[in-house]
Formats: sequence, C-alpha cells, structure tokens
Amino acid sequence: MLNPFDIIIFGGGGDLSLRKLLPAWYRAYQEGNLPAGSRIMPTVRELADRAEFIEKVDNALQAHLSTGEYNKKDWAVFAEFIHPIAINVTEIDENWTLLKERLEAEASDRSRVFYLSLPPAVYGRCCELLSQMELITETSRVVVEKPIGYCGASAEEINSQVALYFKEEQIFRIDHYLGKETVQNLMALRFSNVLFENLWDAKTIDNIQISISETVGLETRAGFYDKAGALRDMVQNHLLQLLCLVAMESPHKLNANSIRAEKLKVLEALRPIVGKEVKENIVRGQYVPGTMNGKVVPGYLEELGDNSTTETFVAIRAHIDNWRWAGVPFYLRTGKRLKKRCAEIVVEYKSVSHNVYEQNVGPIQPNRLVIQIQPEESIQLTLMSKRLDSLEMQLEPVTLNIELAEDYNNNYQGDAYKRLMLDAAANNPALFIHRDEVRQAWKWIDPIVEQWQKSGVPALYRAGSWGPIDADELLAERNHTWYNAGDNV
Repeated sequence: MLNPFDIIIFGGGGDLSLRKLLPAWYRAYQEGNLPAGSRIMPTVRELADRAEFIEKVDNALQAHLSTGEYNKKDWAVFAEFIHPIAINVTEIDENWTLLKERLEAEASDRSRVFYLSLPPAVYGRCCELLSQMELITETSRVVVEKPIGYCGASAEEINSQVALYFKEEQIFRIDHYLGKETVQNLMALRFSNVLFENLWDAKTIDNIQISISETVGLETRAGFYDKAGALRDMVQNHLLQLLCLVAMESPHKLNANSIRAEKLKVLEALRPIVGKEVKENIVRGQYVPGTMNGKVVPGYLEELGDNSTTETFVAIRAHIDNWRWAGVPFYLRTGKRLKKRCAEIVVEYKSVSHNVYEQNVGPIQPNRLVIQIQPEESIQLTLMSKRLDSLEMQLEPVTLNIELAEDYNNNYQGDAYKRLMLDAAANNPALFIHRDEVRQAWKWIDPIVEQWQKSGVPALYRAGSWGPIDADELLAERNHTWYNAGDNV
C-alpha cells in the first residue's frame, strides 16, 4: 500500500486534467488505492473560490466516467482530497509561497509528484520555479507528457532544461498507451507462455502490423496538431513504444532498467529510412470530406480553416535489423477520421511448410494473433479447423477469442492514466520513457520529416475510409493486406 503523498497537477483546470487525470484519481479512490491523507492539488490560472472549482470537477466526473462509476457518496469523500490553488507557471508570486507552505506542512520525506499538464515549451521554466522555491526534495518526481518537442533538437533542449533540476530517475515521461492493461499483458503473453516464446521470430512470423486508428478529426487540437502531424503526434511515441514491446528480447528482470535497455536495443536496430527510401516505404495522407456514421464530415483543411500539407495519416514499412527479426516487415499505421476507432497488434504467421491436403478442402490460411488494445481489450488466435457440419474434409479458419475484461466479472475498469500516476507516486518507472529512448526515436523520425519538407504532398483519402489507397499498395508489394478491425473474417 502506498504511503500518503501529494500530487500537484500544473494545468489542473485544463482538458487533460478534467477529462483524464481527475477521473483516474477518482477511480483510484474507489478501488482503495488512494491513501488517506494524500492531497491532489490542481493548479489553475485564477481561483475565485474552492467551491467553484470543486463543482467544475464534479461536472467533469459525471461527464467522463463510465456508466455506474459515479455516485454522490464516493464523490463527497473524494472531493476532500482536492486542494486547488492558483499558480502562475512562469513567474513567482504570493501563491507560490502558499503552495510552499502547504507542502511543507507535511513531513519532509513525504513524496511529491509534480505533473506538468502543460505545453512542453514551459516545462523548463516551471521546473526552474520549483527549484527556486526549494520545493524539489529527494522524494520528488516530475511527470511530463509526450511528445516532447517537434524534433530531436527541441526534445533534447526540453529534456536538458528539466534535467537541470531533476535527476533522470526522478523524471517520468508518460506515454499513456504503456499504461493500458492489454499492452502490459503483451509482455505476459510473450514471456510466460512457451507457446509464443518459441514462435516469436523470423522463422515463424511473416509480418506484424501495429495500428492506431481514430474516428475523430481535429476537435480542439488544431493549433498543436497542424505543427505536429500524425508522424510526430502518434508514431514517434505510441507506435514506436508498442513496436519496442512487440520486438524486444526478454529482459533480464522485470524492472525499469532491464525493460528500458531492451526497448532501446530495438530502437537502435530500426533500419533508418532516408532519402528516396521514404517514398518507397512510407505513405502519408490527409483526409477530405466524407461520410461517417451516416453523416457528412468536413475535411482537414475545412476544419483547420487554412491550407496545409500536414499529414493526418501515416503508414510505414519498417525493418528491425537483428537476428530475431531479419526480413520481417513491421507495418505501422495511424490516422484520423478513419472508418473505426481501434488500436491493435496483428501478428501474421507464415504458411505451413508442407500442405498435406488437396485443394478441394478449401484454402489454408496462415495463423494470426490479434491483440486488441481498444476499444475492447481482447486476444484472438485464428487457427485452421475441420468444419463440423460436413462429412467431407473441409477446412475453415476458427478464432479463439479471449475477452479479457469478461474474465473479471465486469469488475474491471481499465484506466491507463490511473495506473501510470499510481506508479509515479510509488516511484516505479518501469512503464515510463527514458531520455535515451526519446533521443533514439527522434533520430529515426527526423530524417523522414526532413525528406517530406523537401518534396511531395499527402495522398488524399475520404473521411470514413481506412486511408489512402497508397497504403494498401504498400502492403500489396509484399503480398500482404491490412487487417482492418471488424472488416476481416
């Protein structure tokens, strides 16, 4: 059980805090994982009175929690954990003194978690003010959101600024995908089952697909997104982190240093994509008006209100040059305004080496493992089997489907932010990103961005589709096809 701690959420009145962070702490309280005496201190620009902010949090919980989670009794107790404070994150004023007094009212060895739900450009300044006010203790941690920066150089600058005030072991770079239970279950699947342990390399696997598709458009992120695009926003962090977990070797021990060391080896083994290879191995797209759920939705340029060549879709054919994965293509795909919302890892196995059946039994399809991360969390394994309704030998693919949440009698409530913030409070960095990983990921991404800036425009695709036709052709070059959730039998 955790000891009581303080978490200070800078930007605590913003969208991320109200939509994700505070609901996550409410769930932690309901599950008995928020120690009595802990304090949640959201910072806001202005604070008329506590009651007004508490009402705002109450409304946010009712809007963003799942059906049946919210109740007045739990809320009344949870509200007492919340201590909002007005803070200027760029200049010291009297409220910083108030924050200092609040924190120092507790024991000096009490853990402090500073969560920077802020633009990365002000990370350094906020950390500087924490240092000037002598609020950083040996048991303090700082949590920063990714992606950090827009390129390797800017990421390095921001990381260096934070590192002036916090040691590397005190810096928790959060990628919420790593907090998802199915993602963590990927390691359990790989390293605790001999069935997969011995069938996880180039000898048995034909290709691996990692997809994160979104149905939403720009929403409220136009300013950020048009500067970033899908490559920086999704591939540089989420997709590459999932790639690392799929491809890494078994860590010596299941601790932060061992896991991070193996992930870094994968990033270092990623074959660079530079120059003309960018066009040969990467497709970028941008959505135009289309139909989703029976409604016409605008295109990216209409939502943005300006001209832009920023990509809203990326498909990549990548290779990992090591003994385990030599020759196996890894297909990475992400996009906005796609047909369905899903995140999944698809492992396509090779065909059987010798087919003993005649052609009239039906086509023998390769085995396939699908690990679905969202919206449902499941593991599906497709095998070939004889049809039971035929006296003749007829084969067909059948799917073993494990709905993970159903195994917990519907008491399971997945929340990646809850898991990761509790890990930060417990000083467990295993699911957070090391600076070396950030550096190596940008080293792979930067040449792609540079090549795009020299020439070319995104391929267009209709909102409500699975992306540009060029992405299908990218796989067809190797006789592969995308596994599209719900469209495949």
